Amino acid sequence: MRKFVFFILCLEGAILSFNVSAASALVPSIAKDFRVEAFLVGKIIWLYMLPYGVAALFYGPLVRVFNIKFIEVSCFFCFLLANLLVAISKNIFTLYLARFFMGVFGASVIPLVLILIANNVESKKRGKLVGIFFASTFFSSLLGLLLSGLIFWRFIFLIPAILGFLLLIIMVFYFPNFNLKKETFKIRYLEAFKDKKMLSIFIYIFLISLLYHGLQQWLGVYFSKRFNFAQPTISFLITLTSLSGIFGEIIGGWFSDKLGRLLTINLGISLMMLSVFLLIFKMPLVILAIILIVWGLGWTFNHAGLSTILTDLPKNLLNEAASLNSSVRFFSGGLGVFVFGLINRKNFLLGLCTLGILLFILRLVTRYFLKEEGTNVF
Repeated sequence: MRKFVFFILCLEGAILSFNVSAASALVPSIAKDFRVEAFLVGKIIWLYMLPYGVAALFYGPLVRVFNIKFIEVSCFFCFLLANLLVAISKNIFTLYLARFFMGVFGASVIPLVLILIANNVESKKRGKLVGIFFASTFFSSLLGLLLSGLIFWRFIFLIPAILGFLLLIIMVFYFPNFNLKKETFKIRYLEAFKDKKMLSIFIYIFLISLLYHGLQQWLGVYFSKRFNFAQPTISFLITLTSLSGIFGEIIGGWFSDKLGRLLTINLGISLMMLSVFLLIFKMPLVILAIILIVWGLGWTFNHAGLSTILTDLPKNLLNEAASLNSSVRFFSGGLGVFVFGLINRKNFLLGLCTLGILLFILRLVTRYFLKEEGTNVF
């Protein structure tokens, strides 16, 4: 894969991710602007994630019929329009609708990137590119979070819309067609889930994503309600999860190639578990900052290892695997936001304890879900 093309993919991923994390940090500010309860505004998180999870199921199979460039450009254009609609929304219902369409069309990016890497990069170098790509998304997310504490919330959606349209022009003229082998439209999810290895991988992805987003997307509300932090402090703390994530994706990708996918995954979930249990206690701001850095590293180590495993799956199941990765992550993530939102609304400490215990159990049973030939890391 040419470096320029990979750079375009990284920029597209950055545009996609600019306001993903910022949205959760902005919930208190949007609620104040629209004069509604924060938990009502919190719906914009899962109204993005659940449609994303469903729509992602179709993009991998569509590659068998349509040119990747056509899919990328068309969906990216619609995603940018949805961002623009959020920026100019006059009420919470328009905001809900725009976030829904952001999820539907934004879901195209990551499946297609994984398909391109798997088809154009040799196995021993895939982890590096996967890590760099996701590092670019975390860097963009970091920038969005930093700005969310400094500028009016509407600009967090207007900025990617403007920059995205400029990138779209470049994509129209310079993005290659990637003439992958064309077939009739087939959806092979039933066939894919008959593969026990693939089924177990995606059960694990479902569980880890549910737990991650069950905390990550409510951090803004948690810091607002328990610590009474102002928006700049909230944005700063959540920004640290993206800052550490930039390095976590790169290091995690390198670990995946050099030390093994499974060791990287295990290290990640262990750090996540440690972070959750520490958040139960009311810590000083400096300690909270360190905890969130560890949380971000843990998630991205886990994410990089799992994403690289997917590029190693059989080619006949690759398209389904790439789509399922995004679909399962965001659908389960949206479900995690919804479920833990109900728990957190009653008691945030109960939510943290529940999440920590579930992460501990998942760490104990990881070896039953994931296997890697030639390794024994358990």
